Parts: sequence; C-alpha cells; structure tokens
Amino acid sequence: MQSLVTICGLLFVIIPAHAHVSEDFKECRQFFFGNMWPEWPPSRYHQEICQTYENNYYFATLYDIKRRIPVYSAYIFEQGNDHPTIPWCIEPQLVNLNLNKNMMRSDDLVKKSQNPKVKLSDIEEVQAVYDDYQVPQYDDYNRGHLNPKGHHKGSSSEATYTLTNVVPQNKMLNAGAWGGYEESLKKILKNCHKAYVVVGAIASTNPEIWIKRNNKKRVNIPDYLWQAYCCTDKQGSPTESGAATAKNTENRVELCSLESLKEFFVKLNKKVELFKNCNAPARKEFTGDCSSVIE
Repeated sequence: MQSLVTICGLLFVIIPAHAHVSEDFKECRQFFFGNMWPEWPPSRYHQEICQTYENNYYFATLYDIKRRIPVYSAYIFEQGNDHPTIPWCIEPQLVNLNLNKNMMRSDDLVKKSQNPKVKLSDIEEVQAVYDDYQVPQYDDYNRGHLNPKGHHKGSSSEATYTLTNVVPQNKMLNAGAWGGYEESLKKILKNCHKAYVVVGAIASTNPEIWIKRNNKKRVNIPDYLWQAYCCTDKQGSPTESGAATAKNTENRVELCSLESLKEFFVKLNKKVELFKNCNAPARKEFTGDCSSVIE
C-alpha cells in the first residue's frame, strides 16, 4: 500500500499530520457506516485519501485528480461551531510519493522541495491551488466545503481546510439554502448517538463549465451537490436517515430519503450505492424527490 502523509502549516510553523492513499480506505473505514464506503463508478483518476491532522484521522475523501475536485467526503458529525482561520493547503504527495509527507501551502512546497524539486505546474497538474479560486470572472463561486467546518470542533474543524475537500460552489447557494441546510443538520444530528455523513459533488460534463485561468481549464464546476446521513444508537443500529440534493446554479435544497437519492443517481446514469446496510426510516421532513433538481 502506498501512503500519503500530510501536514498543514505556515512557513515557520509545522503541525504534524498524516493521510493515506489506498484502494480500500483501510486506515479510515471508521468514517463509513458499517465500515462500508460508497460503491462508485471506478476511475483511474480517483484517489482514496484518509485525511488526517495532528496525527489523527478526521475524515475520508475520494478525490478526482483530473477534474481537481473531490467526488465525496465522509465524516462523523461532531457538535461544534468552530470557524478557524488557517491557510488553505495542498497535498504534496499527489504530485510525487517521494515528496515531503506534509500538507502545506503550494508556495512553501515550491520553495522548500529539494529531491525532487517541485514546480508550481507540477502541483497544478493534479490538484486545485489557491489561485484557482481567485479568478475574477468566477466571482459567483467560492470554496464550498464538502465536509463542513461547522460540523466539527477544534482540530477536527481545522482539518477540513484542504483544497481536496472543496468544490467551486455557487456563492448564493453556499451562503443560502445549502448553508442553511448544514445548520439545520446540527439540530437533527445532535440527537444521534453517532451520525455518519457523506457529501459529494457531481462534476459537470460540459467542457465549458470549468474555472479557467490563463486560458486553461483548471477546476471543474459541479452541476449538483448531494448529501446523505445515517444515525445510529449506542448499539450501532440505524435509527434515522436522510438525504439532500441541490443544483449548483439554484438556491434550493431538496430533502429526501436514501431511496429517493438512489433515483437521483439513476437519473444521472450513475451506479452508486450509499449506506447499503442503513435500513433506518427517513426523518419525517425528508419526503421530497431528490431527482427533481435534475433538468
């Protein structure tokens, strides 16, 4: 197995952290209900990452190095309301496994790397960088967390500040309906003994729907966002579930059951299986049609 160890730090401050790339999320299965990660259409561009910070695993991400956005992030909900201010980081070993096993700012990696020596273009080849989200013509979008910082506390919240955990999200949706949904989930999930959450994005197939910088396609702007959760009791048995979808150009979130979310993926011609053994009923307000957001 190959490992990817990361650290998020400033130029003079190094905070140890680890992440591991594997074919089966071996080191971070605990973030998936029943240790079962989503069944997703395979791609040679997907990297499975166990995201870790300060020597502790915090969540899991399936990352698309071609489109430079995560496919999904999976985590266990924590009651918290932290809003840390730390630098956005990149993953050096997505460039080369022989690089420093620390997550850091892209400019720090370029300055400090020796063997091999890294250029900014090497980093940009396989992941998004901070400058991608500063392109003026894309002011309608910002860095939208999949695993949200507000669903964690302390170091766990800080660990979400990696560009492998964000997508270009419509600002209106991020600050509006989607942000409101994330806030409402805090009230819902705090009553669970343990809540497993998976949040993902559906990449656009339109070759023009990308963040472009210097006339080059840099970061895919997803068409849709989706989310699903499964609550368990102290014995680990499912007690409640729910799901949601949103179109990235509209300020609307559709609440639905896990079964309805399956229809969302079917309508997009994707063979996906989430929370395979979560047979808990949907929360009463999750009665919508998640596929209704698709044109």
